Amino acid sequence: MKDFIIVGGGILGATTAYKLAKSGADILLVDQSGNGQATDAAAGVICPWLSQRRNKKWYSLARNGARIYPSIVRELEEDGEIETGYAKVGALSIHHAEEKLLAMKERAITRKEEAPEIGEISLLSPKQTRELFPLVDESYSSIHISGAARVDGRVFRNALLRAAKKYGAELLDGHATLYHSNSRVKGIYINDTIYEAKTVIAACGAWMGELLQPLGIHFQARGQKGQLLHLELQNEEANHWPVLMPPTSQSIVPFKHRLVIGATHENDVGFDQRITAGGIHDILSKALEVLPSLSDSPILEARVGFRPFTPEFLPVIGTIQGISGLMLANGLGSSGLTTGPFVGTQLAKLALGEKLDIELKDYDVHGALFN
Repeated sequence: MKDFIIVGGGILGATTAYKLAKSGADILLVDQSGNGQATDAAAGVICPWLSQRRNKKWYSLARNGARIYPSIVRELEEDGEIETGYAKVGALSIHHAEEKLLAMKERAITRKEEAPEIGEISLLSPKQTRELFPLVDESYSSIHISGAARVDGRVFRNALLRAAKKYGAELLDGHATLYHSNSRVKGIYINDTIYEAKTVIAACGAWMGELLQPLGIHFQARGQKGQLLHLELQNEEANHWPVLMPPTSQSIVPFKHRLVIGATHENDVGFDQRITAGGIHDILSKALEVLPSLSDSPILEARVGFRPFTPEFLPVIGTIQGISGLMLANGLGSSGLTTGPFVGTQLAKLALGEKLDIELKDYDVHGALFN
């Protein structure tokens, strides 16, 4: 019997697995590959400090997520995982309107008081903006945040899982269903094989409702489809360029010879993994407004992932009243790459009975259950 079985191997489940395995716990992580996992598709901008979202509970998770990334990266490097996909390259938030940029700057200055990791905050002219990101249309000025970072979700997740294995974690690829007796969760099934555990930790994102349904629990999780494009940079070396935050819902993340652009925000389409003409048009039309020279760039690949959202767009973490042997976290949404390592760390602490850095009542799981 395992101490813990984790269902879901995205950034949330992988962080939880790494922290638990490192503590000495005997764990099994189960994930089904190829199902449109959000982490597997995503490349993210770690820069929550400019957000206009007024939900203080969400912002606390995002701020702490950005704060702890460097320490988790150092841990992974100490464990021999050098390729983490994380780099502190700074961020440019671009806009035509100076008043919008000044408002961003003031918001960042205010938030720096409790988040010094923001680094330097600078208002840049169009010329200065293009010096840092040469492809930006010359009509845009920007706010530069030196402490921002980029992360390749797939690479970071894989580093976490490899490190967890070094501490004894077992990893399985398969479709897990709950093994339970009435209101007691005892483990999981994979096909006809039973794997038992003292506690099952559900971190399966947009598929949480399906996992919990056999318990008679109606969990309000939905998957929002996101399509992303990878474009080749033929004559540029962009590894040290800052991430770009245009005045749209997109982000543009530079890597050595490519830009990752997206993602779409598609609701109520189910788990449709197709790359669509409408999705590509949405991504490229917005991107070419700010980076017009990309019109000749080859498309290297496209990816699809499904972000998990819960009511009020606020993550939940904890246990369900009346159900033993189960804990969960869900609802990280479009900020999953930012909040995932912090929420996963809290989930591991909860599993180990350690003191948390959050108030669980602020992220009550029961807020995501149908009455």
